[in-house]
Amino acid sequence: MRSGVRLGVDVGKARVGVARSDHHGILATPVETLARKDDIIGSIRRLVDELEAIEVVVGLPLSLGGGDTASTEDSRVVAAQLAAALPGTSVRLVDERLTTVTAARALRDSGRNAKNSRSVVDQVAAVILLQHALDHEKSRGEAPGVVVDPDGGPPAS
Repeated sequence: MRSGVRLGVDVGKARVGVARSDHHGILATPVETLARKDDIIGSIRRLVDELEAIEVVVGLPLSLGGGDTASTEDSRVVAAQLAAALPGTSVRLVDERLTTVTAARALRDSGRNAKNSRSVVDQVAAVILLQHALDHEKSRGEAPGVVVDPDGGPPAS
């Protein structure tokens, strides 16, 4: 398992949830929710610098069958922008099927309603995404997903 902080990014149409791992890559915790109208690339770059993150894991929303959804291209665009803005920091796209649904269900089960959970659900989705990526790397000995080429080429494996 590689050491170093990783950021998890759950891209949504209105908000972007951000989570972080500890230095040992064991546990993901929520960081913040960013409004899409803000400079999300600059905000994530600031967090990468502040936390000395070695990697950014961006959720790739695929359908249950593995195909693209309405949000898939949006996540790819954000990941490519991050890869270009973060030279020397790996940006990876990782399958995030059902993370937002799982996050919303977990919050509902804990007694929170949808109205007062909107900003928190994005952070929880980012935590679920990042924890899945950390667990994948621990169990398989390889980083999850695919690396985003900062020069805009096809993703590397």
